[in-house]
Amino acid sequence: MTRLTEGQMAPSMETTDLFGAPVSLAALRGRKVMLSFYRYASCPLCNLRVHSMIGRHPEWVARGLSVVAVFQSSAADIAQHVGRQDAPFPIVPDPAMQHYKRYGVETSWLGFLKAGLRPGALMEAFSRGYLPAMFNGPLNRVPADFLIDENGRLVRCYYGADVGDHLPMAEIEAFVARKPALVPA
Repeated sequence: MTRLTEGQMAPSMETTDLFGAPVSLAALRGRKVMLSFYRYASCPLCNLRVHSMIGRHPEWVARGLSVVAVFQSSAADIAQHVGRQDAPFPIVPDPAMQHYKRYGVETSWLGFLKAGLRPGALMEAFSRGYLPAMFNGPLNRVPADFLIDENGRLVRCYYGADVGDHLPMAEIEAFVARKPALVPA
């Protein structure tokens, strides 16, 4: 898989969320977008990240950011696990991992082992009831986050270093606060 780079156009995404509602990056043109790729639906670190994003979501939407999350699990598995959080943003099932391939989202056994260096995050996830259950797709999937401007251009391509590594919230906040890109008429 080839990693994407900042400045190029974001690959298209025409799909449905876990409820069957359409999700289209083209339909989000004119808004800033954060596209996040996760592991499997019961991943404790992934669920903790979604929990954190849910808390920030109202402010982000008010400031023009749309969020789309992608999991390598089926809609049924997402509904059973991460879907219980009732996220206010679309969660896309991608068990065939087509979108992962298009965005160059990787796997890494070293990245899997490095997750042990996050005991605080793991303990917080476990204390919130986010426990691993069903493993869908590669266990060693490493998350990735993409910030896309109003014109559909990649502003930030963040490929995690381990299975719990996502784009720092401060970078997302800075992206939300930046001046809008000029949208062609």
